[in-house]
Amino acid sequence: MIYPWQQGLWQQLSQRAQHAHAYLLYGQGGTGKRAFAETFVALLLCQRPEGGQACETCKACLLRRAGTHPDLQRVLPEEPDKPIKIDQVRALVDFVAQTAQLGGRKVVLLAPAEAMNLNAANALLKSLEEPSGNTVLVLLSDAPSRLLPTIRSRCLQQACPHPSSAQSLQWLSEQMPDQEPSLCAQALHWAGGSPLLAQALLQADGLAQRSAVVEGVKALLKNQQTASQLAESWNKLDLARVFDWFFAWSQAIVRQQLAGVSDATLEPDMHKVLGYLAQRSSQQDVLTLQQWLLEQRQKVLGKANLNRVLLLEALLLRWASLAAKG
Repeated sequence: MIYPWQQGLWQQLSQRAQHAHAYLLYGQGGTGKRAFAETFVALLLCQRPEGGQACETCKACLLRRAGTHPDLQRVLPEEPDKPIKIDQVRALVDFVAQTAQLGGRKVVLLAPAEAMNLNAANALLKSLEEPSGNTVLVLLSDAPSRLLPTIRSRCLQQACPHPSSAQSLQWLSEQMPDQEPSLCAQALHWAGGSPLLAQALLQADGLAQRSAVVEGVKALLKNQQTASQLAESWNKLDLARVFDWFFAWSQAIVRQQLAGVSDATLEPDMHKVLGYLAQRSSQQDVLTLQQWLLEQRQKVLGKANLNRVLLLEALLLRWASLAAKG
């Protein structure tokens, strides 16, 4: 699938006369990189491409669609939110060294590339340095800065486009016709403008989760619930999403402190709370909290073995401390 905002990039890649041995497709999560990459993989493997698209009827296409193409290997985390292990990359290296069974290309799709642990990343370098035969490796990444520089330098790096606000809202409204436009706009805002993340948020009752987090924060600041109690109740929430929300709130506080006024349209469900915290806390305290939030979010994204409840409790205690400084 190629999304409307990806058409330019698709024209660029699909019309290449000669392909690189390794691509790194990177960009913000939730903008359709995986769907784009799967369509690109289909084109690379197709025996009779038509108009820059896989024909979907040749032997290679039928095998790919059945999940049995012998010259295609996908390297993904074995479990959600787990790292890609060295054994998986070693199997990839062995695959690359083999001869293509259908006589065409061999293709590897590895996603997300930043999920590789250090040993796995180092094991991949050999295949990137010494590509074997007609092999194309396609790496996807939401955070290319977390990849080894030696991996990035050995790939053709291609930034994947982010849709405009209008494109995102139009697409989301078309996909979720039963949702109120205002809820679609809210979901997009809370998803950082990523339309697929906003869709997932709406489908997974994410707005209710957001509401629970907001009400929990308000109860914490009113001493109606403790950080420990809230951390336990939030244990099954998406940690990265929670940290994204708190970071966005900290940014709103800093903007209000710098400008002296607040924009109620940015975080309407937290507007009064953020205004209160902007008055009670110092800018340096908020910036220190922001740095901590970024560090912990990196650990979450890096699949670190974290104690979720203790991390959430630490987050809530630091957040509550902003109100106690005044």
